[in-house]
Amino acid sequence: MVEATRDALDRVTARVRELAGDYSPPDFAEVPHADAALFLCAIDHRTGYRRGYLVGGRGPYEGSALLWALGLCAEQRRPGRLSASGLAEIDPADVGEMFRIGGETVAGADIRARLWRDLARGLEAEYGGDADALLAAPNGRLAGPAGLLGRLAAFEAYADPLQKKSFLFAKIAARRGWFDVADPESWEVCADNVLMRVALRSGLVRPGPLDQVRAATRSALKQLAADSGLSPPVLDDLLWERGRDDPDLLGRGGGELTEPPREPGVNWY
Repeated sequence: MVEATRDALDRVTARVRELAGDYSPPDFAEVPHADAALFLCAIDHRTGYRRGYLVGGRGPYEGSALLWALGLCAEQRRPGRLSASGLAEIDPADVGEMFRIGGETVAGADIRARLWRDLARGLEAEYGGDADALLAAPNGRLAGPAGLLGRLAAFEAYADPLQKKSFLFAKIAARRGWFDVADPESWEVCADNVLMRVALRSGLVRPGPLDQVRAATRSALKQLAADSGLSPPVLDDLLWERGRDDPDLLGRGGGELTEPPREPGVNWY
C-alpha cells in the first residue's frame, strides 16, 4: 500500500497553508481566446528546449512556458493561427518554424503536428471548428462521457489517462470565464512527475509501481486540497510551480525519493 498516513497529511497540510499565504494562482490573462488555450494545451508536453529565452522582451521563459510564449506570439502575428482552420493542415516544418528560437526548436514537431491536425479536424466535425462550442456543449459538467473531460478524450492529444492536458484546459477556461463548472467536486490534482516526486519525498505516499504511486498521489493530493482549504486546481498550480525546482517543497519525510521511471513513447507523464 502506498497511501498517505494521517500524520503525513496533517504535517503537509500545515506546510501547504503556510505556502498558500502569499500565493496567487495564474489568471491566464495572456491567453486571448478558448481556441488558443485548446490548441496550446494539446501540445503541452516535454518541449526539449535546452535553455530559456526572452520572447518579446519578456522572460526568460523555459520549457512549457517558452512553448506558450512562442505560440501566443504566433497568434498575435497572425490572428486565427491557433484555431481549427489555421491548423487543420499544419505539417512538422510549420510547427518547427513556429517554435524556433535561438537556433533550436521544440522537440517532436511531427508528433505535435499530428496532434494538432487530429484536434482541428475533430473540432471541425463535432463543434463547427469552435472551442467555445466545445465548452458550451457539456453545460458546465466536467465529469462523465458528455462532460468536458469526456469530450476532450475523443481527441488524441487529450486521450492521456492522467487527463493532465484536459484539466489544464478546463482550468484556463474556468479562470478566464469561458466555462462555469457545475460539478467542482470533479476537479483533480494531476499526478505528473513533478507532483509524484513532491508527494513521495514529503512522505504523503510510499514508493511502489508507477500506477500505484500515481493513483495514491492523486488521492492524497485531493485530500490535501480539502484539508488545506484550497481547490484542487489552485493546489495543483502551487505545487507544480514551486515544486518543479524544489522537490522538498513539502518536506523530506519520505527521504530522497523520486518518481517511478517515465513511460516511453507517451506524450504525458
